[in-house]
Amino acid sequence: MHDNMYGNVQRGDVDWAVLGKLLPYLWQFRVRVGLALSLLVLAKIANVGVPVSLKHIVDSLDQSLATQAIAVPVTMVVAYGLLRFSSVAFGELRDAVFGRVAERTLSRLGLTVFEHLHRLDLEYHLSRKTGGLSRDIERGTSGVSFLLRSLVFSVVPILVEVALVIAVFAVQFDLVFVWITLFAVVVYILFSVVVTNWRTAYVRDANLKDSKANTRAIDSLLNYETVKYFNNEHYEARLYAGNLLEREQAKVKNHLSLAALNSGQALIIAASIAVMMLIAAGQVKDSIMTLGDLAMINALMIQVFIPLNALGFVYREMKRALADVEGMFAILELTPAINDRADAEQLPAAADGIEFDNVSFAYHPERPILRHVSFRVPAGKKVAIVGPSGAGKSTIARLLFRFYEVNEGSISIGGHKIQKLTQDSLRAAIGVVPQDTVLFNDTLRENVRYGRPDASEQAILAASEHAMLTEFISKLPKGYDTLVGERGLKVSGGEKQRIAIARALLKGPRIFLFDEATSSLDSHTEQAINQSLQTIARNHTTLVIAHRLSTVVDCDEIIVLEEGRIVERGSHRQLLEQSGRYKEMWQVQMQSDRG
Repeated sequence: MHDNMYGNVQRGDVDWAVLGKLLPYLWQFRVRVGLALSLLVLAKIANVGVPVSLKHIVDSLDQSLATQAIAVPVTMVVAYGLLRFSSVAFGELRDAVFGRVAERTLSRLGLTVFEHLHRLDLEYHLSRKTGGLSRDIERGTSGVSFLLRSLVFSVVPILVEVALVIAVFAVQFDLVFVWITLFAVVVYILFSVVVTNWRTAYVRDANLKDSKANTRAIDSLLNYETVKYFNNEHYEARLYAGNLLEREQAKVKNHLSLAALNSGQALIIAASIAVMMLIAAGQVKDSIMTLGDLAMINALMIQVFIPLNALGFVYREMKRALADVEGMFAILELTPAINDRADAEQLPAAADGIEFDNVSFAYHPERPILRHVSFRVPAGKKVAIVGPSGAGKSTIARLLFRFYEVNEGSISIGGHKIQKLTQDSLRAAIGVVPQDTVLFNDTLRENVRYGRPDASEQAILAASEHAMLTEFISKLPKGYDTLVGERGLKVSGGEKQRIAIARALLKGPRIFLFDEATSSLDSHTEQAINQSLQTIARNHTTLVIAHRLSTVVDCDEIIVLEEGRIVERGSHRQLLEQSGRYKEMWQVQMQSDRG
């Protein structure tokens, strides 16, 4: 199910309905859009007026030559200049009015995508390909920018200008010029549509190969250490070179198909202009037209075919942009697997204690992870879950945080089933220190502050002290202003865990969840931090998921999980007396520590 939902977006033909999805963003700025369109129409009227004024200038000069008394038509020359200036001025005003609309729309759309990605469930983010996703969003944003500007700056003005030119032809000249113009426009548009549709497959294939190459490169760089461990630099280079070759071949096909489209469009334009000029020249010779009429027809043809040529480009680029935007809007159409109910409630401030009641869960139906698990963590108590790898320990943490929904049974906090609570209120009540801590590429201070972004400097220092971070930070030249590097690669595993612990402490939750929280620490640091955690957890409900049993000996209850089932439970002393699975694990770890 998840492969279809979260894999690469499968695209058929370009969906023009995507344009409708942009309208709500434009509607927010309808006054500015309306003003921009009004300025656009005025600019085109002025533009079409230029050839008309040119006709009168030429005719006046022609008549002056006939009478041997040359008089420059000053009024028409001034009008010609004013019309040209007005065309540019109205166009610049239109750009200024619409510029804020385009940029604000892009900002809001980008924020919408960002927020939606954070609403999607963990399964999506575990299966997504970061490189391809980032390129989809990048191309989608560029595509939206082009679509917005082309709709307001190209499509409407082109249609307005073609309509005005045809109207002038119909009023001033023989209808043959109207028919030739209409025929040329229709043939040009049909040719552009057919050929562009044909080459869309090449555009899409080039995008796909581009994303594939980018995904491979980023994935390899993110796993830099693994590549080095296995001396696979050349292997990675060969794979990337293969992806680049596929992208290169797709791009070449794309360029060749573009050349075919441009050549065909140029042929239609050249043939149409030649026919119209031949007819016009004949009518001038027969005195049906004046030289001014010839000049005006020539200028009007330029007025038609220059924007018409732009229309071909715009349509071609709109198809490309739509193909790009489809991927981004497809992300917005994904439905999170975990949603708040319409009647979801806030977790009451006094609610405390955790209860798992007959919980069963499987990531895939054929492989159950938890089987009828029931246990309680009373308010203010500390309970640990231990067991071998694959027993389902971390799954319990994910279910409690509601990254997944249980298949059977229920989970409650303070008697309130978490499925009936808002996710925000649920997660606000839980402080998590995960097994694999990932840090932001920022300073140590900001990584600790992430637990509570509005925390004071004193609170940050106190949390760092409890997490045994102060001594480590004091040895750094820049102290709390030290950058940790991308994904925290500049600090050790133990240091990352201590930052994660400080971050969770700063959050100040009612419930603590430690998922192998001290697994990366040396024994001395582990003991010191455990003492701090014991003090902090004394008045908090705490669930500890542990592999190292030495970290849970002080817990009120220890639950032994194996193959998704609870096989033993009791205090550390009680479990040792039972001489069961826990005692076996304890003896193995003690021998390993001594060894």
